[in-house]
Amino acid sequence: MKEKLTTELLAQIDNVIGIYESLRAQSQYDDLSDLKDEEPNKVLTMSRSAIERIGGKGSVYVRQAEAALNKNGHDNAYNIPILAGILEALRADLEAGYLSSVKELIHGEVFGDLLETASYLLDEGYKDPAAVLAGCVLEEHLRQLCKKNSIETEANTKSGIRPKKADLMNSELSNAEVYSKLEQKNITAWLDLRNKAAHGKFDEYTKEQVSIVLFGIRDFVSRVPA
Repeated sequence: MKEKLTTELLAQIDNVIGIYESLRAQSQYDDLSDLKDEEPNKVLTMSRSAIERIGGKGSVYVRQAEAALNKNGHDNAYNIPILAGILEALRADLEAGYLSSVKELIHGEVFGDLLETASYLLDEGYKDPAAVLAGCVLEEHLRQLCKKNSIETEANTKSGIRPKKADLMNSELSNAEVYSKLEQKNITAWLDLRNKAAHGKFDEYTKEQVSIVLFGIRDFVSRVPA
């Protein structure tokens, strides 16, 4: 799985670099400033997107790109060769196996597979196991997000050190601005449905509600990788 993901990410980077090199061959300057505006803008946008998507929020690649953009202006073509250099470094680290976002994508694929299983159970009429499985995926994703963002996943209680409950992790992740308060409210509702399923309150939710929760969790896991 990791090899497949790495190949796909390398292909995405190569596509952007290839477009830049093709335009660079037509230009007198590294920043493509003598070409039509739409061409430099295209490369600039694609480069920024690839660095953020593949490098991952908060990575050294994104920080370097943001530093250049803030210094020179976000629409300045002078940033193009700088971003191209960052992409080259990103590619080299990815190929060497140093990129942590590959781990994030593996998490995403594993969770995606489990959510597909939940969808299958739901389609077969087993709404309750589907709800429980989806809730387990959500709770583990919250735990991984905490680890990624240096938030403790355990707490001291009267009974000793125990894993934090999903609601507490959700609150702390939102307070740390890993995601928005609106996202927190959605997750609270999903966890509530999971709890009803786990405690046998099967008549308090419907198959349609489980379907909505599955869609929401799948989207959340994709948008906020751990």
